[in-house]
Amino acid sequence: MSILLAINWSGVLVKTGQFILSFSILVILHELGHFLPARWFKTRVEKFYLFFNPGFSLWKKKIGETEYGMGWVPFGGYVKIAGMIDESMDKDQLKRPAEPWEFRSKPAWQRLIIMCGGVIVNIILALFLFIMITYVWGEEYIPAKNVQNGIYADSLAKKIGLQDGDKIFAVDHQPIETYNTVGVDIVLKEAKTLQIERNSQPMDIKIPEGFISDLNKSKLQRFIGYRVPVIVDSVSPSATFTQNKLQKSDHIIAFNNQPVLYKNELDSLRLKLNNEEALLTVLRGNDTIPVKVKLNKGSIGFFNKSEADLFGTNLKKYTLAQSVPEGINRCFETLGRYMTGLKQIFTGKVAAKDSLGSVISIGNTFPGVWDWQRFWTLTAIFSIILAFMNILPIPALDGGHALFTLVEIVTGRKPGDKFMEYAQMVGMVLLLGLMAYALGLDFWRLFKH
Repeated sequence: MSILLAINWSGVLVKTGQFILSFSILVILHELGHFLPARWFKTRVEKFYLFFNPGFSLWKKKIGETEYGMGWVPFGGYVKIAGMIDESMDKDQLKRPAEPWEFRSKPAWQRLIIMCGGVIVNIILALFLFIMITYVWGEEYIPAKNVQNGIYADSLAKKIGLQDGDKIFAVDHQPIETYNTVGVDIVLKEAKTLQIERNSQPMDIKIPEGFISDLNKSKLQRFIGYRVPVIVDSVSPSATFTQNKLQKSDHIIAFNNQPVLYKNELDSLRLKLNNEEALLTVLRGNDTIPVKVKLNKGSIGFFNKSEADLFGTNLKKYTLAQSVPEGINRCFETLGRYMTGLKQIFTGKVAAKDSLGSVISIGNTFPGVWDWQRFWTLTAIFSIILAFMNILPIPALDGGHALFTLVEIVTGRKPGDKFMEYAQMVGMVLLLGLMAYALGLDFWRLFKH
């Protein structure tokens, strides 16, 4: 019960809404990529479904020869093409002679286009979204040079020798523009060193073996952050003050008479307490004000002035013509990072149990407030990943069907129906097993704390 009460249910609902909308867009367009070429080649499509519908459908309507519907299991979607061994495992159709409107009666090149259509649509969607995101929002970031106070080193950063106040200026001697990319660069570029400035002196920090796995396991948490002064931006209505009150622009300089210069120092002190009363020393203009507050599970009840407001940001805008190559580059950089992550799993540099996740992990990547830039960025990322995963030559995936069709085109011999049936079964078992494993990992992560 305590776990349920601790959950921010409004945030969960917003995350869930964004995930369902993003996932629905991806699934519908992917399946449309199969549906349209099938219809162009006069192949009958019996069903077009968003989500799976074992037992019953939430909604369905037959238009022409196709049943359109929405299932109740939000793990994907499908089009059921007549004469094709797919997720439905409808083997009865194969016992009858092939009809001219069936998938198995079509030339190999047409079947190849039908099978690759979903992947092609996902690639086009990802490219389009990355281009439009670049055009509409540009690129905004906090320049590392603006952060004069340097970083604060969390537990993982201290593990490799970083300290509060360090200024990172390069990863493996490649200059950085913003601290936000440091963790990702270490993981994906398998960096060996950081170049920093400490007390105005340059020095190298060596990144030890196994640190990439630690950083990946933490989801880039417990590493580094900005050292920011404790300046109140707004106060929560739920905050409980027993002497004076915090106000906007107050500068907190001490907690229980212990000086604090930066927010991470305040956090380390307040989180040691639970529901006790605490004394804050506040600078308000030229006055020093004592403020007493009743902590709520360590929380004071205010929001700090944002890093962007404190340090300023660089905003790089792109014309539509400039957005095209930049968006394309971002799209394939994203794919490259994903492939690097898979390589690290297969080579053992990163543990699969620390990286794999189900729809729960995917849903958690969305923010707890509705953010269209973040929404479309995640949708673009998932679209290119979905394209890559589907084109892998694994039975039951589009890539497996495409591989068998390519073999047929090269050899002139079509795989037998029994072979395709068994291959589909093996692929389904592998995929369902992987999905069950990923789902189990997510439940373990949820309840291990």
